[in-house]
Amino acid sequence: MKFIYLVLVSTLLITACDNDLDQSPPLELEASKLDQFGPVLNAAYYYQTGVVMPQAVMGDFRADNMLMIENPFTSMDTYNSDLGGGDMTGAFFSPVYSNLYKAILSTNNVIENSLVATEVAEAKFLRALSYFKLVLVFGDVPVNLSASPSTSDLSILVRQPKEDIYNNVIIPDLQDAIAGLTNSGLATGRASQIAARAYLGKVYMHRGNYAGAATELGAVVTNATAAGITLEPNFADVVTDTSSEIIFATKISSSVANASGSSSASTFVGWFAGADTKSSTPLDPRLTAAFDASSAAGGGTDLRKALTIDVANKTGIKYTGGLEQDFIEMRLSDVILLYAEALNETTNATGVQSAAILARLDAIRTRAGLNSLVGTALTQADVRTAIAKERRLELALEGHRWFDLVRTGTVDAEMGLTVNPNYYVFPIPNSEILATNGVITQNAGY
Repeated sequence: MKFIYLVLVSTLLITACDNDLDQSPPLELEASKLDQFGPVLNAAYYYQTGVVMPQAVMGDFRADNMLMIENPFTSMDTYNSDLGGGDMTGAFFSPVYSNLYKAILSTNNVIENSLVATEVAEAKFLRALSYFKLVLVFGDVPVNLSASPSTSDLSILVRQPKEDIYNNVIIPDLQDAIAGLTNSGLATGRASQIAARAYLGKVYMHRGNYAGAATELGAVVTNATAAGITLEPNFADVVTDTSSEIIFATKISSSVANASGSSSASTFVGWFAGADTKSSTPLDPRLTAAFDASSAAGGGTDLRKALTIDVANKTGIKYTGGLEQDFIEMRLSDVILLYAEALNETTNATGVQSAAILARLDAIRTRAGLNSLVGTALTQADVRTAIAKERRLELALEGHRWFDLVRTGTVDAEMGLTVNPNYYVFPIPNSEILATNGVITQNAGY
C-alpha cells in the first residue's frame, strides 16, 4: 500500500509571516510538551512534496530537454534577469525555498529532542537532502540548525557559502545517517542507509571529490541487490511507484494536497505531458535529436525514446501514474552512471580503463536495445562524453539535466550559447529579501 504522509494541520510547523526562518512550532509542539516526534518527522517528508514540481521543471525545462512557450514562463529557457519575475517566483522558487526551510525546521526539532536514534538519523538524512536541494537551486543560502531559532538575531539570515554548507552540514549529516540507518525504510519510502550513501556519493560528485564519490557509489552498486534494489528489465517500469531500482522517492497521493497547496504534487507530470498552456508542446527538438543519434550510433533503435517522448505531439510521456505518480529522486541507473563517471575521473587518466568503465553501462544499454559502448570511446575525455550522453537519455524528464550541466561545467557547450554563470542558479524569492530588510541578499544578475 502506498505510504502516504497524512500530516494534520496541527502537526505542521506554522510560520508567523511565511518568512522561512522566522518559524516556530505551535504551543502544542514545543519540545518540552512532546514525547513523540514521529509526526514532526513526517512533516519533514511531507514538505518535500512542495518541491517536486519546481525541481522537475528546473532540471529539464531550464536545460535542452523541454521548452516553455508562454510568457513570462519562456524566461525559464533564457538566461537573464527576467527569471526573477513575480509569476516565475510564485510558481517555482518560493515553493522550493519555503518548503525546504520548513522541512529543515522539522528535522532540527527531531534532531534536538527525539530520543529515538533512527528518527534522528532519518531527520539528518532529510536535513542534508533539503540543504543539498537549496544549494543546487540557489547557491549560498542561510543556515539554521536550531529547532527554535532566535527571532531577533538577524545574523542567522545571512547567506552562508555553499562550500561551508556542504562541509559543515550536508556531508556530516549524510555520514551520520549512514551510521544510524538500515535499509528497512526502502519499502515504505523512508530514508535508508543505502539512500544516504547514494546521496553522499552524489554530493561528492558535485564537489569534485571523485575518489570519495567512487567509494560511496561503488558501495551502493555492490550492496544494491542485497538491499532489494535491481535494474528493471523493462525501461517502461523505471519510474513506476513499484520500480525495483528506486533508492529514494518522494511519495505522492492524490488524496493529500501537496505542501504548496495543489491537489497533488504530481502536477509535475502535467508539465511534461503538455497539460498546461504555459508549455502545451514542451518537447525540445534537441532531445529528439539526441535519441535519434543514440539509435544511429547504438546498433538499434533506442527503446527509451518511445517510452520517454511523444514526437508527434511534442510532449513527454515517461510518467504514467497520473496524480498518484511518485517522484523518483534517486534510482539505481543514476548511481551506476555516476559511479562510472567517478571511476573515469579517478582511474582513467590515460584511457587504459575505458573498456572496464564503459562495460558497467552494459545492462543499461542492453535494456535500451543498444550495443555496448566498449570500444567506442578510448580516451578519458571520450568516455566522459559517452557517459554524459547516456545520463541525458536514461534520466530525461527526471529533473537532472540542468544540474548535471552545471556540475560538469558543460552548460555552454551543450546549450550552444554562452551563459553567464550568474544564471547557473535561480533567484532568491524577493519576499525573503523584503521581509528581512535586505539581510538576505539576491543572487547576482537578478
